[in-house]
Amino acid sequence: MSLVGKQFPNITVDAMDEMGDTLQINVLEEAKKNNKKVLLFWYPKDFTYVCPTEIHKFQESLKQFEDKNTMVIGASCDTPEVHFAWLNTPRDNGGIEGVTYPLLADTNRNLSNALGILDIEGESYDEEQDLVTLKGSNVTYRATYLIDEEGKIFHESVNDMPLGRNVNEYLRLVDAYTHVQEKGEVCPANWEEGKEGMIATRDGVATYLQN
Repeated sequence: MSLVGKQFPNITVDAMDEMGDTLQINVLEEAKKNNKKVLLFWYPKDFTYVCPTEIHKFQESLKQFEDKNTMVIGASCDTPEVHFAWLNTPRDNGGIEGVTYPLLADTNRNLSNALGILDIEGESYDEEQDLVTLKGSNVTYRATYLIDEEGKIFHESVNDMPLGRNVNEYLRLVDAYTHVQEKGEVCPANWEEGKEGMIATRDGVATYLQN
C-alpha cells in the first residue's frame, strides 16, 4: 500500500557515518527538528554492483540536494560494521570511499518491514519442527522516499534489483514540491525548475494548455 501523504514511520535505526561512528537516526525526527526535506534511498546489499553506482551518484549531487534544503540518507539491511568496511574500500575496487552522508543499518528490518519493501516471496510453515521459513532474499528493493519538513511522505518509488535510479529525477521532484509549497500552484507534466506552474482550476488548466 502506498505511503504517500502519510507520516514517515517513527522508528529509530542504527546508522554509520564516514568517520566510523555508529549513530541512531530517526528519519521522521531528522526532518522535523532540522526543518528539512529528506531523501531516503534503500539499496539491496553492500559490496554489490548497481548499488555503488547509485551511492556515488547521490554523493556527486549532495551539494545540490543540500542547496534545496534536503538531507540525503542511504539505507540497507547490512550491519554498521559492513557499511564502514565498504566506506573504506576505494572506488577503483568497487567501494564507496568518499561518501559523506549517513547509511542506515536496518539489521533488524524494523523500518524496511514497516515500509513493505523487503524481497519476501512468501513463507512456509513446517508443522513438525514448528518452524517458519521465508522465501526470497529478505533484503530491500531499490525504494526511494521524499519526506517534507513535517515528516510527510510526498514521493515514493520502488525499483526491482537490477534497475538503477536517475538521481536527477529526485532533484526535479524536490524542486516541484518546493514550488507547490511556496507558490500554491501545481506542477504539470515535465515541469522543471524555472518553468511556469499551473492553477489547479478549470480555467487554470485551460490557460496552461493554450500556451
